[in-house]
Order: sequence, then structure tokens, then C-alpha cells
Amino acid sequence: MFLENTLKGESQSGWIEVVTGSMFSGKTEELLRRINRAVIAKQSILIFKPAVDTRYEVDRVVSHNKNAVDSICVSSSKEILALAKDVEVVGVDEAQFFDDDIVEVCNALADSGKRVIVAGLDMDYSGKPFGPMPNLMAIAEYVTKVHAICTQTGMLANYSFRKSSSEDQIELGEKDKYEPLSRTAFVNMKGRG
Repeated sequence: MFLENTLKGESQSGWIEVVTGSMFSGKTEELLRRINRAVIAKQSILIFKPAVDTRYEVDRVVSHNKNAVDSICVSSSKEILALAKDVEVVGVDEAQFFDDDIVEVCNALADSGKRVIVAGLDMDYSGKPFGPMPNLMAIAEYVTKVHAICTQTGMLANYSFRKSSSEDQIELGEKDKYEPLSRTAFVNMKGRG
């Protein structure tokens, strides 16, 4: 379990936390849990999501469990810098969909003393690193990898297997299009394709 940095005072610096894993692993749920703790601590917060993520609500980050929090939908990661200048905690969901500038933006926010909590897929449907996530994990002070349960083996799942034959890297969907698989099941399913 992640425990927040508890330093107080003028000398406190910011930091970056990354929550990553496959689809259905609870990344957004963990982001929302951490944001809720910041709310309880009476910290000012803003949460951002990419404009491309149209699965649920435009102005809310929503988990698969239907927990939700108000958010700001942005087209570019650079927009986050201007909008988040007066808050203590910045949340970013679905970071894999942001442009590569999200790494620079998160660094700038942390350098200015903010706590930055980022959630996103570490791998795409083919098992390859996804977008800016590897670089975000590299610069983060804290990285938490969460796992789903494999729908075929019952083991821990860290792959997001796409059920369709589409080869587009980005294809929004839920359980109708994706399922979490363990390495064994993922390799087996790829071998069938």
C-alpha cells in the first residue's frame, strides 16, 4: 500500500507517483483513492484526462467500478501547466493517451512543489510499452504496478488482450473489446492469431 509523503513546511518539494498496469487492474480506482485522501487532508486538487478518452463522462474521471470525480478534459498536456498552477495535488488519468510533453509537464509540476499522481496503461494490446508511460515511470519517485485477474487462468494478469483483430494502437473499449490475461494466457492467445 502506498503511504503519502508526510513532510510539511516550506522545504517540502513535489514528487511524481505513477500507478500502472493492465486494463481492469484498478489503476483509476487507486488514483481516486489517493485523490480522496488528499481531499480529506484538505489539499487543493485538480484532475485531468485526455480529450481522446470518451468512454464515460467528459468532465469526470470514472473507474470501471463507477466511482467518479470531477475532472478537466484537455487536448494537450501543456494545458495542464496553466490550469494547475494554484493547486497542491494534480491527478492525471489515462496518461498513455497524452502526448510526450506530459513527461516535461509532470516534471515541471513536481519541481514547483506539487504532488503529481499519474495513472495509465504500461503496455498496449500487443504487450509493447505504451506512449509516454515508460518515461513517466523512469522519472517518478514512486511507481505502483497493479494487476488484474486473468480471465482464463485466474493468475495475476498484466496484459490487456484485445479481442478484435484491429491493429490500431488506440481502440477505446471495455470488457466487450479487452480482457486481462496472464503472461501464459497472453502468449497462448497471440499464438492463435
